[in-house]
Amino acid sequence: MQLTGAQIVVECLKEQGVDTVFGYPGGTILNVYDALYQHSGEIRHILTSHEQGAAHAADGYARATGRVGVCMATSGPGATNLVTGIATAYMDSVPMVAITANVNLPLLGKDSFQEVDIAGVTMPITKHGYIVKNVDILADTIRKAFHIAKSGRPGPVLVDITKDVTAAVCEYTPQVPRPVERINRYTKEEIDLVRSMITEAKKPYIYLGGGAVISGASEEVAKFAELVDAPVCDTLMGKGAFDGHSERYTGMIGMHGTKTSNLGVSECDLLIALGARFSDRVIGNPRRFAEHAKIVHLDIDAAEINKNIHADASLVGDLKTVLAELNDGLTKQSHPEWMSHIKELKEKYPLKYDTSVLSCPYIMETIDRVTDGQALITTDVGQHQMWAAQYYHYTKPRTFLSSGGLGTMGYGLGACIGAQLGQPDKICINIAGDGCFRMNMQELATASRYNIPVIQVVINNHVLGMVRQWQTLFYGKRYSQTVLQDKVDFCKVAEGLGCEAIRVTAKEEVEPAIRKAIALKAPVLVECIIPEDDKVFPMVPAGAPISEVFDGDDLK
Repeated sequence: MQLTGAQIVVECLKEQGVDTVFGYPGGTILNVYDALYQHSGEIRHILTSHEQGAAHAADGYARATGRVGVCMATSGPGATNLVTGIATAYMDSVPMVAITANVNLPLLGKDSFQEVDIAGVTMPITKHGYIVKNVDILADTIRKAFHIAKSGRPGPVLVDITKDVTAAVCEYTPQVPRPVERINRYTKEEIDLVRSMITEAKKPYIYLGGGAVISGASEEVAKFAELVDAPVCDTLMGKGAFDGHSERYTGMIGMHGTKTSNLGVSECDLLIALGARFSDRVIGNPRRFAEHAKIVHLDIDAAEINKNIHADASLVGDLKTVLAELNDGLTKQSHPEWMSHIKELKEKYPLKYDTSVLSCPYIMETIDRVTDGQALITTDVGQHQMWAAQYYHYTKPRTFLSSGGLGTMGYGLGACIGAQLGQPDKICINIAGDGCFRMNMQELATASRYNIPVIQVVINNHVLGMVRQWQTLFYGKRYSQTVLQDKVDFCKVAEGLGCEAIRVTAKEEVEPAIRKAIALKAPVLVECIIPEDDKVFPMVPAGAPISEVFDGDDLK
């Protein structure tokens, strides 16, 4: 059939099973929006308040569902406003397709109105980027974009289309999307070596990363932990891939990881990394990281092997498939003394906080209790992010969404909107600091426009908390530009944007506020006023070995 380029874009989205698109229209992409108008009953378009919100919403939708998220923007500033969201998705391996339109082909390269080489701009932060100048290749390009976004190690792909291509006509033939194959690149000898290293180990430890969530390997991980008889720690991205209530679970590892995880990994004789990339926030001083251990690294991306930490053995492939094969040939191990030692560390070094005042840890524990640990939590970046990771027990994958690699302030609300639309049966709660929230708080208007029942919790300490914590500990309490004592009233802002608002100033108000927010089934802001000098502990100084983890008691 003969279709315009804009109609081909919509048909290709339908081919890929896309039901939701996040975006903002403009001049060069008008033809695509006109085509979307004709298919509004098949593809839901969510008009965000800012293009960055569209990118974060597509990201949150993808993380919550495992499907490819889609965002759209017009040329020039519309396209560049997607960049932070694309980079966020790239750093955390999130499958996303960003579709932008550019000026007409004859105007490219002439500094035309709202012309930007967005494919060039995003080249370092995408798996691949296209600029389509010929309508005949448009359909195949979009199909390739979706396949690349979700294959191997997932990530964002950009498709930029000149406006005249969206108006041009060509023959379109529907196609069934190519299935994504789980490709493994290890040999029998390599897997036998890993099994033998596990058998020889006396003090094994499992270090779990985001790859375990992405591959859907939770069941295989649980079985593996039992077979190896090892404790399990996770990264920020690995939350929910292993049951946070398990006796084997020791909490997060790294800069704000638990003492048990950091000390245990420093003592182990075999560290098994599953879908993790040995981030600097995890390993601290690389020369002192797990210095008594042999390292086994399982990852889908061969480029991650030996990049930050040398691996004594590695298996490159999809984690779910690799672990299933590894488990099949692995005999049950037993390490009672080691597991008893880890249990003693957990009892000696529990997470703790000041229970006499309203605090974010208390708020997170209350949300955990009220939702029975079944909520989907998104966060922004900072102290509240770490508290949300530490004090809520994640038991299932894709229930903790946070910007780990890029550390994007302003990420959470857009992501929460996307997650709620992808998982409408979930209670979706975004945890943000006051500094983060003000960056993209206009997306409350998006939530109210469509009555998306997200709960926005603002942890308001009137400062940029994490930066201030560093200034307190390492910069002589010189609080340069981190105090936010201004006249902004977040509750009035929320009400002005069409949402309900609740302010919490005492511990006894937290549970009623959360229950009311859930019962309203509408977008709600819950502002919680906490002390300005609360700190995230434990902590490892930047560049120090993780064995030098300290907390508030150590400072005293």
